[in-house]
Amino acid sequence: MGEGYRGVTALVTGASKGLGRAYALELARRGARVILLARSEGDLRELAAHIREQHGGPDAEVIVADLAAPDGPERVLRELRDRDLSVDLLLNNAGTGSAGPFLGRPLEPQLRSVALNVDGLIALTHAIGAELVSRGRGGIINVSSTAAFQPMPYQASYAATKAFVLSFTEALAEELRGTGVHVMAAHPGPIATGFFDGTSATINPVADTPATVAARTLDDYARRRAVSYPGRAVTRAVNRALTWPARVLPRTVVARVAGAFNRRMRLHEVVDLA
Repeated sequence: MGEGYRGVTALVTGASKGLGRAYALELARRGARVILLARSEGDLRELAAHIREQHGGPDAEVIVADLAAPDGPERVLRELRDRDLSVDLLLNNAGTGSAGPFLGRPLEPQLRSVALNVDGLIALTHAIGAELVSRGRGGIINVSSTAAFQPMPYQASYAATKAFVLSFTEALAEELRGTGVHVMAAHPGPIATGFFDGTSATINPVADTPATVAARTLDDYARRRAVSYPGRAVTRAVNRALTWPARVLPRTVVARVAGAFNRRMRLHEVVDLA
C-alpha cells in the first residue's frame, strides 16, 4: 500500500462515533474506500453522506451489526459476501469498557465488553485474515490501549480485554510474517471521546483528539511498523515510556501503582448518572 491508501478497501468497526469515525474520515481523506460498521444505522448513514460530500471518491458502504451479539460477526461476513466486498485492511476499532470497582458495577456491560473487544475481534480477524493471506496482501490493525500493559484496578475487565488484544496481535503478527499480510497493534492513551458517557467518570484532560490518534495510527501502518503509540509527539513518548515499568516490576507492584493512579482519578467512586 506504500505511503498511501488510494485503492484500498478498509473495514472500520465501531465507525459511528469517536475514534472509529475519525479513522473512517482519515482513511477516506487518504483515498481509501471505507466500509462503515457499527450498531447505529443513522450515525453511519450520516457519516457516509459526510464522506461523499467532503472527499468524493467511492461511496462508503454501511453495514449495521452488533459484534457483541452471538450472530453479529457472521452477519457482517454475510453482508460482505452478498455485496461482493473484498477487504484489504481490517481495522478492528470497536470497543467498550466500564470503570469502577468490579464487584460494584453491573455485570452485563462487562460481559458485553468482553464479547465485543475479544470475541468480535477474533471472529472478524479469523475470517478476513484468511482471505488476506490467500491473496498474499493486505493488513490488520487491532486497536488496543496503553491499558493493555498492566492490570488496572477499577478498569479490571476493560484492561484485561486489551491485554488479550495485545498478546493476540503480537502472536498473529509473527504467524503471518512473510505472508504479505501486515498486522499491527495500536496503543493509544486517553482519547477525548464519549468513552465514559453515562457515568461520573471523566476523561483525562490531557487526552489526545480522535483525529490526531487516527492520523498517527495510519502513518505508522503505512510505514509497516509493528506497533503504534498514536497521539501527539509528547503523549506518544509518555505512553511508550509508561509501558516499560510493567515489563520490569513485580506484577503486584504494578497493580498497586495503577490502582493508586485510578483512585486519584476517582474511578473507585464511579456511579451511573441518571
